[in-house]
Amino acid sequence: MWPHISRDFALVNEKNETTNAADGGSTLAGQLLGALQLSQDATLQFVSAWFDGAAEVVAKLTDMAATPKPETIPSPNELLTFAQQLHGAQQNFIAELTAKADPVSFLGSLKAAQTALLAKPGEIAAANARLMIGLDAAVRATLECASGAAPAAPMSPSSGDSRFADPAYAQSPLYFLLEQEYLLGCQYFGELLDAAQLDESQDAKARFAAKFILDALAPTNTLLGNPAALREAFDTGGESLVRGARNMLEDLNQKGGWPSQVDSSGFELGVNMAATPGVVVYRNELIELIQYAPQTEHVFAVPLLFCPPWINKYYIMDLAPGKSLIEWAVQHGHTCFAISYRNPDSSMRDLGLEDYLRLGFFEAIRVIRDITRAQEVNTVSLCLGGTLSAIGLAYNAAIGDASIKSATLLNTMTDFSVPGVLGLFTDEATIAGLELQMQKDGFLEADAMAHVFDALRANDLIFQYIGNNWLLGKQPVAFDLLVWNSDGTRMPAKMHSEYLRSCYLNNEFALGEFAVDGRRLYPKDVKIDTYVVAAINDHIVPWTAGYKTATIFAGPNRFVLTTSGHIAGVVNPPGPKPKYWSNDARPDDPQVWKNEATLVDGTWWEDWAEWIDARGGDEIAPPDHLGSESYPSLEVAPGSYVRVRA
Repeated sequence: MWPHISRDFALVNEKNETTNAADGGSTLAGQLLGALQLSQDATLQFVSAWFDGAAEVVAKLTDMAATPKPETIPSPNELLTFAQQLHGAQQNFIAELTAKADPVSFLGSLKAAQTALLAKPGEIAAANARLMIGLDAAVRATLECASGAAPAAPMSPSSGDSRFADPAYAQSPLYFLLEQEYLLGCQYFGELLDAAQLDESQDAKARFAAKFILDALAPTNTLLGNPAALREAFDTGGESLVRGARNMLEDLNQKGGWPSQVDSSGFELGVNMAATPGVVVYRNELIELIQYAPQTEHVFAVPLLFCPPWINKYYIMDLAPGKSLIEWAVQHGHTCFAISYRNPDSSMRDLGLEDYLRLGFFEAIRVIRDITRAQEVNTVSLCLGGTLSAIGLAYNAAIGDASIKSATLLNTMTDFSVPGVLGLFTDEATIAGLELQMQKDGFLEADAMAHVFDALRANDLIFQYIGNNWLLGKQPVAFDLLVWNSDGTRMPAKMHSEYLRSCYLNNEFALGEFAVDGRRLYPKDVKIDTYVVAAINDHIVPWTAGYKTATIFAGPNRFVLTTSGHIAGVVNPPGPKPKYWSNDARPDDPQVWKNEATLVDGTWWEDWAEWIDARGGDEIAPPDHLGSESYPSLEVAPGSYVRVRA
């Protein structure tokens, strides 16, 4: 019954070895998208089985989603046969996946694990023995379940894994066994990777590849293995299957087979997203600069510039009324400006990181000072925008420019020595492959980056939508955060290459090796006040990396740690859920900082408002018009650049 688990593992490596030998270095060209697309193609082929006899399947199997009656209790052999049949299609999934090239060498890392395991027969035998013991316990528990008892499951899903929350997985012996078999298989692969003892880089890639494949193979991603989908098909007379097929075909036609994550039909820029009133006061080939209308009787004299990442649209900082950090700052008396980056095309292929610094960050500050007649500007920067701002701060310190009074850095990496899971995608081979991929068009497609980030949380951002949209035939939710997330931007080839090499690969800024105009920059030269925010559940900028940003400069710093993730940590308006940790000490170890920190009820927005107000200068009358004679209003916010779709 169970040898297919080891057989599939061998199949992965055997076919991958053949592919790598044939393709050699050329496998780098496709990079991550290729690996993800292969898996997605196989998933689509797998799920397409709905169309074959869906009505007959529903008629015969709907009772599997309910607790079986005593007189219909299947025999142990029938239980094992059923589980084996359900996994047959998933074996085909693996075969299809590994029959093609592996352009990122993720599966190549699994091959390395297999090679290492060949020298460790004892560890393999021990893992196999534990697997058999676990399977035996699972079958015994299944028999108890079939007799109406509530057995103790040998395996339980990890905390936060809701895939097996449907009652059928506890009440139906068929689904109970299916869940146990899947979880035991996942544990088995984990033990094999533990035994392989690969080097750190290969081990991380192998575990990422294994997790992605195992997540794709979860029974909840199949019609027969998803009791909620069968129940929905029965309750709707098969209509859910028709809706699901329609959803899948639409995703095939419009999204290349990736499942839709959000219903964006009710959202419109300038109406209920990016809706804080303002005008575009400046435009060049890279940015539009938006000035926001005052909403208070008095304003602070020092203007405030919002610097977003260019990997997404700027309006994550102005998401929606009541959820906008820009709106919050305007309502607290700040004269606010925001950079909105142009969505790159082929003509921008030669724009580099220094161009983004000069045409974006520095140019925005120059125009703001001209419009407001202020000598200093406060800045608020997010993620990649924060990295660019940090470089700008160090450059200003090097040349004696005091135009920036304070800097707020949100979920920002400046020291890339602990890059988190994104480090898997930023080794030399992967970057070289991306560079080849970008040569043709001069940019990296928005979907390429989006799929990378989706893969980091595949269950949440890919496979749950296969279940909801395709298997259950439902529509995704209407959610402003996901609408913004789906509104991606391209990345210019030169800039993206320089960013990945300078930051992720070589960590030049933290090491004092990053240069602008031939001048090396040193973070410790920066002595202005900084406010740094990190998010404990951030899967893009690990909070420990955010802590390094709080200690990399020489000036006074306040650091807070939110209880949210990369995006929700920024869109964090007052409410019952937000919390953050605070601690004025700066020990070297971030975990020591957290252990000694105080958990505060409320949003960091309120804490930051007090901090930034103290650096806002005198209170003055608000301007009677936006822009100036030199920089008149060009159009109402949110402008034109933000409306260009990738």
